Amino acid sequence: MNDRWAVAATDAGGALLVPLGRDGRPAGDVREEPDLAQAIRSRPEVGRWVWRSTVEIYPRLLAAGVRVERCYDVEDAEALLLGHEGRHGEPHSAAAAWARLHDRAVPPDPPQRAAEPGSQSSLFEPQPVRVPFDDLLEVYADQCRRHAAAEHPHRMRLLTAAESAGMLVAAEMNGAGLPWRADVHRELLDELLGERYAGGGEPRRLAELTDKVSAAFGRRVRPELPADVIKAFGQAGIKIKSTRRWEIEGLGHPAVEPLITHKKLYRIYTAHGWGWLQDWVRDGRFRPQYLPGGTITGRWVTNGGGALQIPKVIRRAVIADPGWRLVVADADQMEPRVLAAISRDPGLMEVAGQPGDLYKAVSDRAFAGDRDMAKLAVLGAVYGQTSGDGLKNLAALRRRFPRAVAYVDDAARAGEEQRLVRTWLGRTCPPAAGSGDGEEAGIPQEAATQEPGRDPAAGGEFTPGYASTNARARGRFTRNFVVQGSAADWALLMMAALRQSLTTAGLRAELVFFQHDEVIVHCPADEADTVAGAIRAAGDLAGRVAFGETPVRFPFTTAIVECYADAK
Repeated sequence: MNDRWAVAATDAGGALLVPLGRDGRPAGDVREEPDLAQAIRSRPEVGRWVWRSTVEIYPRLLAAGVRVERCYDVEDAEALLLGHEGRHGEPHSAAAAWARLHDRAVPPDPPQRAAEPGSQSSLFEPQPVRVPFDDLLEVYADQCRRHAAAEHPHRMRLLTAAESAGMLVAAEMNGAGLPWRADVHRELLDELLGERYAGGGEPRRLAELTDKVSAAFGRRVRPELPADVIKAFGQAGIKIKSTRRWEIEGLGHPAVEPLITHKKLYRIYTAHGWGWLQDWVRDGRFRPQYLPGGTITGRWVTNGGGALQIPKVIRRAVIADPGWRLVVADADQMEPRVLAAISRDPGLMEVAGQPGDLYKAVSDRAFAGDRDMAKLAVLGAVYGQTSGDGLKNLAALRRRFPRAVAYVDDAARAGEEQRLVRTWLGRTCPPAAGSGDGEEAGIPQEAATQEPGRDPAAGGEFTPGYASTNARARGRFTRNFVVQGSAADWALLMMAALRQSLTTAGLRAELVFFQHDEVIVHCPADEADTVAGAIRAAGDLAGRVAFGETPVRFPFTTAIVECYADAK
């Protein structure tokens, strides 16, 4: 029996298959079979399927009713290995990997096409760069060698396996879709925005707010245009740099209140309005096209639909099917727990292993019971807020949890010195490209990230794609990277464990949503308690698999609801 087989789809819908040895090389003859789905279905004993791309093959299998337990995605692995070797950003297709092996001209990766609204399949590649099956096998064998040469081979293999599992989860979630009531969504839009005027203009509520803003300035102003608003304030004798809420809400000008309300409602109108609903919701499901590992830190993004930024009010349209429930689970204070596990700080591991509020436990030990100060100190250590009160809080944290603070300090120093910085499992943040292009290699401005965080330079929102040639700014990025990236690695393992446990238990439950530290499972009502228990067990198992046997625990706050908005 061979635990691992390689497979490639043929143009005629068939398959090429071969068993693989421990060294990654063929352990038998290549076989050709006329039907890809049947070739997979007829071999339930195979432990892991090795293929070029999950995006290419798995949606076809799902459409045929075939579910794969484990896979190895060659192109995804190539991206991880290139990053580990300090070559992030080089083409990672199987064709590119084969060309590098033979010192040939390396073809560029094909551009990713935007997801098609309403599509039920996974991400489509416009013109995938195909390779002969023998070449794919050669690339895989070389990847096995490169895994063995990694800094921590076992961890790197685990990361690759986890990321490949994430690709399976993403394809299955794209197929299942998030339950979405279009009628409820329309009612919400009518309630928030008012009726729409003929001719495609703004809905009534936005038009009224525009009139109020204009009246307050004494001239016509378009609230959705920041330059127009800044100019209007300037003419009123008020100098502002942006129209962000925190900058304008204390100005005392009569335009401020309607302007802030307009910004909030305009965002809903453009991001989740009637046009979005028509484009993205089909047959009671929203399928946003998930992309695992879409950022340097490994956090997921979506290739359309804005799934990772659904306003709470719009979540009222996310309603379980009749007789079903949504099990919504948030990992509690995940990043501090991850810091405890990767730093091996005895005190912080002890705190992170106790039930209850982690920040309260930290405050009792280092901040005289002041929970808010403890939280600011922990997040300041992770995000690099080390000036002013942050410096004082960090000093107190360092006295009580020296190894934890030293861990992120070391990551920041490595970033400042342009060294490779890795997560616990080996995901790598590349060094800067140098001073000429104004952007760090591998840390591009990622327009499609859609994920929340903090901008390390501004002390506000952190963007994993933050780019700067400033060494200190990059140090703040890598300080956070080792924690946030390791948390993303843990989340992959949690999702893989949960997916397996739901299947093993024979449940009808489906994973339908995931973002950073939150997962939603859609299931029959009588399965909800079992699903909630499976999520908790998956979190603890992922902690042990990722970080070894430590006192750290990864609890969840779980809600069983009919409507997503009721979970928080």
